[in-house]
Amino acid sequence: MYNSGISGYLLYHKKNGVTSFGALSAVKKALLTDKAGHTGTLDKFASGLLLVLTGRALKLAPLFADCDKRYEGVIKFGEETDTLDLEGAVIAEAPLPSVKALTSVLSQFRGAIMQEPPVYSAIHVGGKRASDLVRGGETVTLQKRPIVIYGLELVSYESPFAKIRVHCSKGTYIRSLARDIALAAGSRAHLVSLNRTQIAGFCLADAITEDDLFNVYQSMHDINNIEETIRIESLIRPVDKEMFTLLNLPYCMVDEQTAQAIVHGKALAPLFAPIMRATNFADGMFGVFSESKEQFIAFVEKKREIWKYGYVYADA
Repeated sequence: MYNSGISGYLLYHKKNGVTSFGALSAVKKALLTDKAGHTGTLDKFASGLLLVLTGRALKLAPLFADCDKRYEGVIKFGEETDTLDLEGAVIAEAPLPSVKALTSVLSQFRGAIMQEPPVYSAIHVGGKRASDLVRGGETVTLQKRPIVIYGLELVSYESPFAKIRVHCSKGTYIRSLARDIALAAGSRAHLVSLNRTQIAGFCLADAITEDDLFNVYQSMHDINNIEETIRIESLIRPVDKEMFTLLNLPYCMVDEQTAQAIVHGKALAPLFAPIMRATNFADGMFGVFSESKEQFIAFVEKKREIWKYGYVYADA
């Protein structure tokens, strides 16, 4: 029988003023587990969707590496800070842009662009975080990186504050985007608020809150109480076909015999030859589910005609 225990994922609504590590600690405490990790950090000043993996599902983190994201942010024009957010020190000032100047430059930032990350970031330089090096008095220059801005909308502008909506690729820093928009419009700026509303197909509206976790924790007067165990586990979503659909990742169904063969590490090419004749999977990673139980078995990778195990999730 397959057994994933408390493994799975949950959508968590992080408050601003709390680090992603702090939010993760609250999740671990409520779920009575030390095996939990998020798939992408949110800055302390930011709020919004944090996608948390628990138990064996932690090994599935690579599936979330290329997720696109959506944000709502508020830019304050006139002042740029060293951290590019409201927690930093002002390092430059400039006149406020007109709404015409602001709207005219936005098209420069849609599509594939090169972006310089903030020096106050978790990017590693020589084995150390760039932010730690800067705080230690070192000068850090980060190379521009390719990103994609799928959508950029000016929602409102009440000088000096502009509200924007952004749909972007992985690796995008909205703080850097705010800086660069301001410079293009002849001004300076920093972010004063940021809210992540979506990761791939996962939406903030479906996330649990800190209060939800607190209520669960408070009610755990007896951890052996079966009702409380059910309540805790109900917060965790299973690794299922819906998850792969929301990630926009392909998956296939296999019979029980093939599922057991995968669990026992048998050669993949002979197992998938019939499936590949009947379907047209492109190269890349995809999930494997059992037809009879609809349980997640493994994710595997196909590159040309070579098959590799990614991670076997199910037990024999």
